[in-house]
Amino acid sequence: MDAERHNSGLQLLIVNERARLLRFLAVRGAGDEAEDVLQDLWQRVALSTSQPVVDPISYLFRAAENLMRDRHRSNVSRERRQQDWHSTGDTPQDVPGGERVLIARQRLREADAVLAALGPRVDRVFRSYRLEGESQASIAKTLGVSLSSVEKDLQKAYRALAALKVKLDAE
Repeated sequence: MDAERHNSGLQLLIVNERARLLRFLAVRGAGDEAEDVLQDLWQRVALSTSQPVVDPISYLFRAAENLMRDRHRSNVSRERRQQDWHSTGDTPQDVPGGERVLIARQRLREADAVLAALGPRVDRVFRSYRLEGESQASIAKTLGVSLSSVEKDLQKAYRALAALKVKLDAE
């Protein structure tokens, strides 16, 4: 119970210090993703089972800084992977055979059908966030819904696609 009280106290502090945390993240290069990073911080605090913190404000700012570092490292790694992938080029062995292409197209149609079955908003949120790289805050603003609604829509899409993957792997 003490851990829950501690976490809810830190979450309340995030709410109270929201403007400062957003400015802090923006200065460190979060840009439009500052809201997403703040949401990640919220979730980490909610899942945390740590002991009480001596200086909670410093703890939150340090955690936000660490999240920014993690995102930066992830972006650098992704860019390096993509650059390595593109620099290797297609060799005859890399070009998929006809059967693999047909299977891939069928799986893509199944994924499209799963997303469409979840409704147009969930489909649009997923595609905007995962395929177009739009921030969750921007999607929420565009659709006129809350950030929480966007997060829930993404969770629905992830669960449905994970279930499809389990089904396809079983076949």
